Amino acid sequence: MTQSDPTLMSAAELSQEIMARRLSPVDLIEACLTRIQAREPKLQSFVEVYAEEARLAAQGAERSIRSGHAIGPLHGIPIALKDLIEIEGRITTGGCEAWRGRKSPCTATLARRLMAQGMIVLGKTHTVEFAMGGWGTNTVRGTPWNPWDPLRKRTPGGSSSGSGVAVSAGLAPWAVGTDTGGSVRLPASWCGITGLKTTIGRVSTYGVLPLSPTLDTPGPMARSVEDAALLYIAMQGADPLDPRTQRLPYADPLPALKRGVRGLRLARMPEAERQYASADVLAAYDASVSELERLGAQIVTIDLPFSFADVAAFNLRIMAAESYTILHDLVDDASAPLDPDVRPRIAGGRSITAQAYIEALQVREAMKLKFAAAFEGMDALLTPTTMTTAVPLEEVDQSKAPAHYTRFGNFLDLCAVALPNGFAKDGLPTSLQIVCRAYDEATALRVGWAYQNATEWHLRRPPD
Repeated sequence: MTQSDPTLMSAAELSQEIMARRLSPVDLIEACLTRIQAREPKLQSFVEVYAEEARLAAQGAERSIRSGHAIGPLHGIPIALKDLIEIEGRITTGGCEAWRGRKSPCTATLARRLMAQGMIVLGKTHTVEFAMGGWGTNTVRGTPWNPWDPLRKRTPGGSSSGSGVAVSAGLAPWAVGTDTGGSVRLPASWCGITGLKTTIGRVSTYGVLPLSPTLDTPGPMARSVEDAALLYIAMQGADPLDPRTQRLPYADPLPALKRGVRGLRLARMPEAERQYASADVLAAYDASVSELERLGAQIVTIDLPFSFADVAAFNLRIMAAESYTILHDLVDDASAPLDPDVRPRIAGGRSITAQAYIEALQVREAMKLKFAAAFEGMDALLTPTTMTTAVPLEEVDQSKAPAHYTRFGNFLDLCAVALPNGFAKDGLPTSLQIVCRAYDEATALRVGWAYQNATEWHLRRPPD
């Protein structure tokens, strides 16, 4: 048995310890459950913890590994799943009080895939209702507490709020979130962890409660780029239940992960986009760009044919139209106990005509081509992930969205990594976003790994 606290270890380290039989999955699960019991009353990151089931699974994993029947390197490692991801017979609410007793009719492909590799589900994590919001708040079911400020409740980021808090606070080594406009990357930024926004089709969405099928993408949330890469590998793959996954070959990011950035061409964000970020966020961003240049990357200037705000408006139009189509029965029911901040966002889709919706889809395809032309010869685009550090809840303006730097990635069907890149004067984490072209997750992870290998921001932990 290792002498280190396993809740402080990365998933990669846990795998090494378990496979070498220096760490028992039983002890690991017990350590996580003990930490959850101690921290969860305040943090509220989980909506349900599967304590007894996790213990039983850990006992089975330990016996299998001891007998030489390990399924693979992730056998016995715990994981948390966002409360959008179905597990047959379990409650999945999508953050909605009206669905408090809703039992899943199936198991999501990604959950089935993770469990087939021996991973142990600790439980379901909080989400913004229907995943429609970037601040991470849920008025009815509860807002998780961002662990970086133990005294003042701040935005955890959303919609994958509980997943971000659980990983940041060491309740789980990693978790799964979903990203429709920034919902993996925003909590990764404000909770000081690493998140990967995948490209449509890389990870099956079968069995994941939909918000906007055109834009929804599941993704890993972890403490490091290496862990995010390992979880991404475990999640991805063709699924006959999701046709968009069928045309994509399997892509392993590990062979190129540690090759460094020498020779890569990385673009700064356009000068006009700097006005939206705080001084502390910009200082951390500029330092990150300089660090990547020091590591051998060529830093170049890029001119985009549109602003991030222009793209965000069309992204929101698609989200509202599709989410209202899916959820109109609940949204139009005045007696349904919906979050008062979420209901009007989805209800906005009621007034979007078929013409306006189709025009947004057409603009999306045209903008993809324009972006591809402007991005020609580049390997990645660097931006901050969020405009500010985590905001005190009482200062949140729910009429606005914090996703200025993230929505364009969904609209243009790109992939992106968000990772810690410093701390502001208020002691809260800042974040760098590395955006790459569609299906080039390997390059985004490669750039992120090089940065993390040269810095230590991702090793910082919030106070207990």
